[in-house]
Amino acid sequence: DVLVGISRFWAQRVNFSKEKNKYVMLGVTGPNEYENNVNNNWYTNYIARWTLRYTLESLNKVKSSNVSDYSRIIGNLNLKDDETSLWSKIADNMYLPEDKTRGVILQQDGFLDKDIMTVSQLPKEERPLNQKWSWDRILRSCFIKQADVLQGLYFFEDDFDSETIRRNFDFYEPMTVHESSLSPCVHVILASKLGYEEKAYEMYLRTSRLDLDDYNNDTEDGCHITSMAGTWLSVIKGFGGMRIKNDTLHFTPFIPKKWKSYSFRIEFRGRVVKVKVSNQRIETTLVSGEPFEIRINNEAVALSHNKTFEKVLA
Repeated sequence: DVLVGISRFWAQRVNFSKEKNKYVMLGVTGPNEYENNVNNNWYTNYIARWTLRYTLESLNKVKSSNVSDYSRIIGNLNLKDDETSLWSKIADNMYLPEDKTRGVILQQDGFLDKDIMTVSQLPKEERPLNQKWSWDRILRSCFIKQADVLQGLYFFEDDFDSETIRRNFDFYEPMTVHESSLSPCVHVILASKLGYEEKAYEMYLRTSRLDLDDYNNDTEDGCHITSMAGTWLSVIKGFGGMRIKNDTLHFTPFIPKKWKSYSFRIEFRGRVVKVKVSNQRIETTLVSGEPFEIRINNEAVALSHNKTFEKVLA
């Protein structure tokens, strides 16, 4: 019911552009809070398309597994075939802005009309921008408060090859001021995936020490719990490379040069797994639960109760 409601919202939020021959979304604010009322924010269009397709997939799953349940749902929601057909049409024809010359996704229409420059060109005394610049100046600048296109690539990384992620990371991260507690951890995870270990560690320090070092001159307003969660994400999904693929737990770990070791525990499908990474080695132990198989650097590893598996990292 919730998915249908969300899909109905997206369907009425878009309109068809005859010029582009695509469905577009106008006047939105994407993840980057230093932009508002933009047209065709890529992240928003992409996640709207994904939602429409996921709703249709979920309806078909119910229809094939429980016809009576499906009939009840569409009856209660007054859901007709012409409505779901429209959702499919919108999803298949959603406009997703890109710059084919650079090979990058565009954050939104007109992004390249801005004066493109990097954060390194900003005087330090002009930051944080939201405390030093007028809102009008921020909106007209290319500077990004937190992951926007990169947030989408983080959520949907399996939809894109590594080179596409790399090109977009190399383009957008240098323009990102990270003046949001939501920002650094996403960049840690993507940088780790791309093998940018120094950048990953730089962003880890940014999220873990955000309040301790008062990076954004706002700790007096309270601690950032999002940054605390971001620290966990940075180690587990960033350095540890944890992913779930095809219902299987995967790790592609590395250890920062300044560290001797790190360890963490993961509860997965009723099992608890301990992971320790040190000196180019990874140790995995099944602390509790039934034996099962995980993957380390895409190599199958069978775990059994309280037996530690060790692997040398290349």
